[in-house]
Amino acid sequence: MRVFTAIIRDVSPAIAACELTHIAREPIDLARARAQHRAYEEALADAGAIVERLDASAEMPDAVFVEDIAVVFDEVALITRPGAASRRAETPAVAAALAAHRPLATIEAPATVDGGDVLVVGRDVFVGLSTRTNDEAFVQMQRILGPLGYQVHATAVRGCLHLKSAATALDSSTLLVNREWIDPCAFARFALVDVDAREPDAANALRLDDRVVFPSAFPRTADRVAACGYRLAIVDASELAKAEGAVTCCSLIVR
Repeated sequence: MRVFTAIIRDVSPAIAACELTHIAREPIDLARARAQHRAYEEALADAGAIVERLDASAEMPDAVFVEDIAVVFDEVALITRPGAASRRAETPAVAAALAAHRPLATIEAPATVDGGDVLVVGRDVFVGLSTRTNDEAFVQMQRILGPLGYQVHATAVRGCLHLKSAATALDSSTLLVNREWIDPCAFARFALVDVDAREPDAANALRLDDRVVFPSAFPRTADRVAACGYRLAIVDASELAKAEGAVTCCSLIVR
């Protein structure tokens, strides 16, 4: 088991005022959300992570979803420009934390991109064009990442917040997907594991070196993933899901 760094951010006391796009607002139990986040942190540590925790003020309701602020590659950390203007105040602290690990590159206006719309599988980078991520971001990512040897692909997202709501990597050749929310042809060269039809939100899984972190809300899909031979670390993310979050959203993995 390799040691890696996981950058996480506290649950804001104002998380109930989070941005929402595709789900109705429900009351969020702050204490329970924080307890679930602590258990998530423990799951990362158990997998070998050195956890770096950033704080979050009431002015940053969505800050726990730190993934949206950057995308970490071996060569560079790409600092995004989030699609929701309310989230741009989250950027300086995340950029400062990543600067200790990687050179930084920055997405500039008029581009907008959330890290949740960027799926990296080997040297392929899929950019989901969504309500948060636009064509200009795709163009800038091609310009930044192309010289580093990455192939950057734009792909459509429908019916969900981010690309990684609909597709995440289980390994370098296998994706967990909800085909209703993506163009499956864009991922034709990968083996696709489908979520259970009764669990449309189950496609978000966090791949680590020797296990997959997966939410307890989707037991049927968890069984499918386990049947494919993957070791699962099951966590309860139900309160964070009310803020349109999921397991990849809550960390930046730096290997």
